[in-house]
Amino acid sequence: MQVIAPEITRRAWLIALAVPLLADTRQDILDLFTAMASALSEGIGLAFLDHVARSMPDYYKLEQNILALVAQNEVLSSIDVLKEDGNDEEQSVELDWFLQIRSREETGPLARRRQTVKCRLVRAKKKWKVMSIEPVAFFAPPA
Repeated sequence: MQVIAPEITRRAWLIALAVPLLADTRQDILDLFTAMASALSEGIGLAFLDHVARSMPDYYKLEQNILALVAQNEVLSSIDVLKEDGNDEEQSVELDWFLQIRSREETGPLARRRQTVKCRLVRAKKKWKVMSIEPVAFFAPPA
């Protein structure tokens, strides 16, 4: 009869517990960015900004960009997560973010943007908040 060392069993048990937590974290982050992209597509800038910490550097500039973008344009927004690194409390995420921006003016232009957007997230009270997003100018309305 083979005896398994208690240390190995304990380690395996801890790893088994961590896997669902990381999966939940990954899903929570995907849900967060899906909600943000949907808010842009639905023209609800404040819903997008609800996921961003007001203490974020350049928050005011992001707020101006987002509110002007959705007020002046119809936006189609989609994201793909390219890279995710961190733990259950803090994450760094790189997104392939696509925006299709059509002016609300009848003969207004159509613009397409696609860029890698880098975000830092922190979990606060069981909810993830965007603490930084770069580049903020990606969300500016077309000139």
